[in-house]
Amino acid sequence: MVDSSSSSLELARENEDLRHRLQEAEDLIYAVRTGAVDALAIQSPEGPRIFTLQGADEGYRTLIEQMNEGAMLLNHDGTILYCNACLAGWLQRGLEEVMGGSFADFVPASFQAYWSALLAQSWTGHGKGELPLQTKNGALLPLSLSLKVLTFNEALVVAVILTNLSAEREIKIIQALVTEQNAVISRKNEELRVQEAARLVIEQAAAEANRMLEGIPQIAWTANPAGTTTYFNRRWFDYTGQQAGLTQHFQWQPYQHPADADAAAARWQECLRSGEVFEAEFRLLNHAGQYRWMLSRALPSRNQQGQIIEWIGTCTDIHQHKLDLERIDLAQKQLQENNTQLTRANVDLDNFIYTASHDLKAPITNIEGLLNALLLELPDQGQEVRPIMNMMQDSVDRFKRTIEHLTTITKLQKETDQPTASVDLVRLIEEVRLDLLPHINEAGAYVQVDVQELPMLSFTEKNLRSIIYNLLSNAVKYRAPERPPTVQIQCRPDGEYAVLIVQDNGLGIRLTNKEKLFGMFERLHDHVEGSGMGLYIVKKIVENAGGRIEVESQLNVGSTFKVYLRR
Repeated sequence: MVDSSSSSLELARENEDLRHRLQEAEDLIYAVRTGAVDALAIQSPEGPRIFTLQGADEGYRTLIEQMNEGAMLLNHDGTILYCNACLAGWLQRGLEEVMGGSFADFVPASFQAYWSALLAQSWTGHGKGELPLQTKNGALLPLSLSLKVLTFNEALVVAVILTNLSAEREIKIIQALVTEQNAVISRKNEELRVQEAARLVIEQAAAEANRMLEGIPQIAWTANPAGTTTYFNRRWFDYTGQQAGLTQHFQWQPYQHPADADAAAARWQECLRSGEVFEAEFRLLNHAGQYRWMLSRALPSRNQQGQIIEWIGTCTDIHQHKLDLERIDLAQKQLQENNTQLTRANVDLDNFIYTASHDLKAPITNIEGLLNALLLELPDQGQEVRPIMNMMQDSVDRFKRTIEHLTTITKLQKETDQPTASVDLVRLIEEVRLDLLPHINEAGAYVQVDVQELPMLSFTEKNLRSIIYNLLSNAVKYRAPERPPTVQIQCRPDGEYAVLIVQDNGLGIRLTNKEKLFGMFERLHDHVEGSGMGLYIVKKIVENAGGRIEVESQLNVGSTFKVYLRR
């Protein structure tokens, strides 16, 4: 049993810590809004940190991209020269939709004049104000703006820091929750005080105990050293509907649930023999004919010689708690059943894919053989149908590649603990480059390799080859036609991970749905031949090894894939 006073102290400490953190958050938001701090307040593991706008460097710009405040640069006519991802996310748009446009496009019509005046004021040095912005779905987002003139690339621009005022509303909600929690703690402390007082009274002499037990909210009872019940307080009669004073022999058995009575009686007899504290859970029938769960506890009262002279006990209603536990247990069982069904479904799906790919190989091989035989049998004038035959051969080749990919996926699904070895990255990348050399030469691509920071990786070599092959092949395949393709391959340590980076200057991808990018048979550029399986296979290999893959891309600029592999 958890000590009530300890629980109360822990709740009080948690409440005090929450109140302190709320006060710090309010102070920081108020300082930024009112101009007391012309800076960025960033929450870090060591607490809030302040970064001023003066002397921004690369590290500061990286911070701007990662912070939870909006940031942008404007020229004289209000064009957005730069904005960070936070601001674009608030506006529910991609960075490419925001940068280069006019900030006034996001300002409601009723605030246009106010914005123009605020922007004009900021060119005198700095300005502050509040106004809403219109998001893509039409909702208005209340923001606080702090504007300051800075020199950027030898030109004057206005740097703007935007703070989401919705946080203040959340703080008010948290304050209300804290107030409510304080009230709950106060009530809990009062309940604990009453219960503690009742417990101390129960331990007094038997005659005094009978009088005091009437004041506690639980069912209270006493028993002699032999275990016979000698007293019930008023709560017992209210609960069971018995008439007080008419019962000469206090009996539990008629009111206990038959399924619980034997276990409770056995525990009671064991405590009578050992003198241990009695504790048992059982259901009791109330006056409405309903069984409710009770927690019954009893302490032995001893004389100066240590002999038990009386047992003093209580019954506390724990029905709701038991129902909650049953619901949790049922939910866990349901989850286990669902997991079992999903596991069976995955096994069936793997078997189906394996069987289908295996059974399809023979007929597709026969079709290919028949095509070759037909080409040999065609007379010279058969050249007219040769383009059709070539198209049929291309279809057969694509079918074969799809079967190979399905077989690869099936193998990946079954690979959970593949042996690893130390792989020489320079050698492996060069082997993949030679495999792709015809495509690289045809595209006029330049491949730059820089793995000096981490030249060796501990990984399954064939899987690492597949990762590099697919990423390098895609970088060459999806090149931009107006510039020579350049691919950079790097590898560096990052904590417990080794990060393999493949960066290109190709077509780029619109990252509106990253999950779709790595989906099976998904293709985002249809003008280039492909099966849409490469990135799915790469993601599957990486995740099976406990890693992850990330992508950064911009249309007509290029893409960067980062593969995090556990070292």
